[in-house]
Amino acid sequence: MTNHIPVLIITLPLIAAFLQPVTGFAGFKLRNLVIITILLVLNGLLFMLVPDVALQGKTIYYTMGASDPSQFTQPGISFPVRIVLKIDSFSLFTGIIVGVVTLTTFLFSTGTVKEDKRKSYFSTLFLLFTAGLMGMSFTNDLFNFFVFLEISSISGAALVAYRTYRKHAPYAGYKYILISTIATTFFLFGVGICYAQYGSFNIQYINSVLAHSYLDKVAMLFIIVAMAMKAGSVPMHMWVPDTYAEAPASISAMLKASGMVTLCAMFRFTFSLFGPSSSGAGKINYETLGWIVIVLGVLSMFIGVTMALIQHDVRRLMAFHAVSQTGYMLLGVGVGIAVFAKGDGGAAFKAFGKMAMVGGIFHIMNNAFYKNLLFLTSGVMERRFGTRNLNGMIGLGHRDTLTTVVFMIGALAIAGIPPFNGFDSKLLIYESVYKFSPVLAIIAMFVSVMTLASFMKVFYSSFMGPRRDDLIVEGAPLTKGTKAGLIILAALIILTGLFPGIIVDGIIEPAVTALTQIR
Repeated sequence: MTNHIPVLIITLPLIAAFLQPVTGFAGFKLRNLVIITILLVLNGLLFMLVPDVALQGKTIYYTMGASDPSQFTQPGISFPVRIVLKIDSFSLFTGIIVGVVTLTTFLFSTGTVKEDKRKSYFSTLFLLFTAGLMGMSFTNDLFNFFVFLEISSISGAALVAYRTYRKHAPYAGYKYILISTIATTFFLFGVGICYAQYGSFNIQYINSVLAHSYLDKVAMLFIIVAMAMKAGSVPMHMWVPDTYAEAPASISAMLKASGMVTLCAMFRFTFSLFGPSSSGAGKINYETLGWIVIVLGVLSMFIGVTMALIQHDVRRLMAFHAVSQTGYMLLGVGVGIAVFAKGDGGAAFKAFGKMAMVGGIFHIMNNAFYKNLLFLTSGVMERRFGTRNLNGMIGLGHRDTLTTVVFMIGALAIAGIPPFNGFDSKLLIYESVYKFSPVLAIIAMFVSVMTLASFMKVFYSSFMGPRRDDLIVEGAPLTKGTKAGLIILAALIILTGLFPGIIVDGIIEPAVTALTQIR
C-alpha cells in the first residue's frame, strides 16, 4: 500500500469523480461524506510522506507499467514509454498545498453551493480539478503535465461557469478556457521543441542531455510564459478579476490554488528541466532570467494592489490582491534565480539568494491559506448582503462574529502583520531582497502598506458601522462544514505564524534544496 501512495494520490480523486453520479442517487449527505473522506485520506497520504521525503530528503519514483514501480531508470527514448511520477520535497510541498486547499474549500462549499440535481456535476468537476492539480504536482513527464494541465483547465472553466443563472458566469468560464487554451498551446510548443531535439518527454532525461541551445531557450520562454499566464502574473493578469469574481467563492479559492501549482511548476522547470545539465553542455543566463522574473513580480505587486484600492466589488478586490501577492513569490524566487549561477562560487546564493527563495516559497504556502480564507469570507459577505458592492454593506460584525474574526485574521496576515503567517514570509523576502537591491525591498514594503489600507477599507465598509437589518439578507445559516473550512484555514494561519521555524525547517528549506540541489 505504501509503495503505491504516489499513484493513489492522483487516482483516488479520479475514481471518486466518476462515482459521483452513483453516490448522488443515494443522497447528498452520503455524496458529501464520500468526498470529504477521500480528501481526508488524500491529505493523510501526503503527510505520511513527510518523514521520508521532506525530513530525510528521499525521492520517491513510481513508474507505471514497470514490474517494480518504485525503481526508476532514465528511459531516454527506450520503449515502452512509461509514465513516471516523482515525489521529492518540492513536489510534496506543492501537493500538500493542494490537499489542504481542496479539503477546506469543499467543506466550505457544502453549505454555500445550492443542493440540487446539478450538485453532483459540481462535485465531479471539483474532484477532476483536484486530480489535475495533483497530477501537475507529481508527474515527471512533460506531456503528462500537459494532460493534467488540460484536465484542470477544462474542469476549472466549467466550475467558473457553474452558476449559469448569473449573467456573467458563462462569460467568465469562456474567458478562463480561452486563456487556458492559449497558455497550454504555448506550453505544448515548448514541449514539442524539447521532444524534437531529445526524443523524450521525461524531465530528468531531457535535463541530463540538454545542450542549452538557442532552441532550448525558445522552449524555456514558451513554457515560462505559459506558466506565468496561468498564475495570473502581470501583464497576463486581466482574466483574473473577471474569472475570480464570477466563480463561486470556493472555486475562486481553487483557482488560486491552481495558480500556485503553475507557479511552482514554473520554478521547477527553471531548475529541474532547463537548469545545469549533467552533460555540462552550455548554460543559461540565470541573472537575466532572474531579472525577468523580478520585473514580473514587481509589476504584479504594484499594479495588483493599486487596482485593488479602487475597487468597490469585494470579489474583484480580492482578485487583484491575488495578482499582487503572486508578485511577492516571483520577487523572492526571482532574486534567488538571479544570483544562482554567479561566478563567486555560489557565495551570493548562500548568503541571501537561497533565503529569498525560502521566503518566496514559504509565501506560496502562507498565501494559499490566507488568500483562500479571504476568498471564502468574501463569499459569505456576498451571501449575507446579497451584493458584492462594498457600498451596500455595513455592520456585518453585529450579525456574524465568526466571519468577522476570520476575516480579520486573513486581512492582517495578507498585510504582513505579526503574529500571522504573512509576516514571517514577507520578513524573509524583505531581508534577503534588501541585500540584493534595497529599492526592491522598499517597493515590497510599500505594497504591504497599501494592502493594509485596502483591507481597512473593506473591514470598515462591511463589518463596522451601525446594525442595519434592512441591508442584511440572512439566507440559510452557515453549516458546520462551512464553518469548519473557515476555522481550519484561520487556525493554519495562526499556527504557521506562531511557529514558522518548524514549517521552514521541516518543509520549506527541503523544498528549496530539492529544487536547486544546493544545501
